[in-house]
Amino acid sequence: MANQKDTGKQKFKISRRDFMGAATAVAAYTIVPSHVLGGPRRVPPSEKLNIAGVGIGGRGAGDLHEVGSENIVALCDVDDRYAAKVFKSYPNAKKYHDFRVMLDKEKNIDAVVIATPDHAHAVVAMMAIKMGKHVYCEKPLAHSIYEVRKLTEAARKAGVATQLGNQGQASEGTRLVDEFIRDGALGPVREVHSWCNRPISPRGIDRPKDTPPVPDTLNWDLWLGPAPRRPYHPCYLPFSWRGWWDFGTGVLGDIGCHQFVSIFRALKLGYPTSVEACSSGVNSETAPLASIVRYDFPAREGMPPVKLTWYDGGLMPARPQELKEGLRFGNADDNLFIGDKGKMLGHRLLPESRSKEYGRPPRVLPRSPGHHKEWINACKGGEPAGSNFDLAGPLTEVVLLGNVALRMGRQLYEKGLKLYYDGPNMKVTNLPEANKYIRSEYRDGWTL
Repeated sequence: MANQKDTGKQKFKISRRDFMGAATAVAAYTIVPSHVLGGPRRVPPSEKLNIAGVGIGGRGAGDLHEVGSENIVALCDVDDRYAAKVFKSYPNAKKYHDFRVMLDKEKNIDAVVIATPDHAHAVVAMMAIKMGKHVYCEKPLAHSIYEVRKLTEAARKAGVATQLGNQGQASEGTRLVDEFIRDGALGPVREVHSWCNRPISPRGIDRPKDTPPVPDTLNWDLWLGPAPRRPYHPCYLPFSWRGWWDFGTGVLGDIGCHQFVSIFRALKLGYPTSVEACSSGVNSETAPLASIVRYDFPAREGMPPVKLTWYDGGLMPARPQELKEGLRFGNADDNLFIGDKGKMLGHRLLPESRSKEYGRPPRVLPRSPGHHKEWINACKGGEPAGSNFDLAGPLTEVVLLGNVALRMGRQLYEKGLKLYYDGPNMKVTNLPEANKYIRSEYRDGWTL
């Protein structure tokens, strides 16, 4: 009734007292279960969410801890040994191996926290979204550009609260980067360099040939999920799946959503027009040991075109001349912004003398109550979270586009090409064979 529109011509006069009384009465009847409305349950701020976790043995344990002020009502993991401590930490939560069974059976779930390997993100998130559940999903949002786009569209249509697991977006540093650039401290920014030197393995290797038995505590078929079938091997899990193309997205996929978020916000980036890559060598099984990826973004909102270059595996941009000798060149993960009027390392202006002279930019952006708290608030009717899928989706697509260029590396090198990209249509326009990496193929029995 509350959603019906009055199509009549008559106009009514109503006092503020009558209006407030009527509004209170209506509100009392509008908080109903999602299975009645066909959408997410509107949980009042005073009420706790009923949260389920899928993939709880690794990063999922940390995410559940961060939302532990709510009710953790169900837990799902395919590896009993790896998840044992987390299962034990929530003795009242129902325990499952198959997320599909859990979501079908547990009708009281309001929201789902997803921290499975990358290749399973999309199938879990899509089922939850279609059922009207709010979703927190670890980065990257999905395994392929196509999956990311479909999740973004589905979440928007369903009206659920979403958040990507790139916690740095809620930090003070991310806001300072934006405020420095807004204040004109760098002038127009035309170049950004971003890097990560974290060891993520395995990389640059082929598939193992031995086939050890599957542990009794692991459901290997469910772990594979939509990925192509292959024999079990301990080199894939619990954490080393990140370097394997069928399951993970390499260093760029793992860290890019963290590193790029401040760049995207401050420079208002969308889809790039082109991307190119070089690496230590790519095979069909694992990501390279080291790589460089360069994106070209067009002019937008009064800002000039900008080149964004990514480095990993120990590779870095040239040390800026403005950085005093003896000072460390950034962190293991960092960004270098280059503008017409100056440079910024992380959120610190270069050289140090200019940083001291300039001080802090005007504080114009709201601060975050905390990354996970943003999502909880959004689930209860508050403002959208800072990395909701409408924002995190395009960011993740750009990150994964870099992997498309990496996997086409030799062909690009031999032909002297870079990939030209039509973002709205998810299409490489000048090398059609690259489009096979835009979408992951699911094995029989799995759909998005």
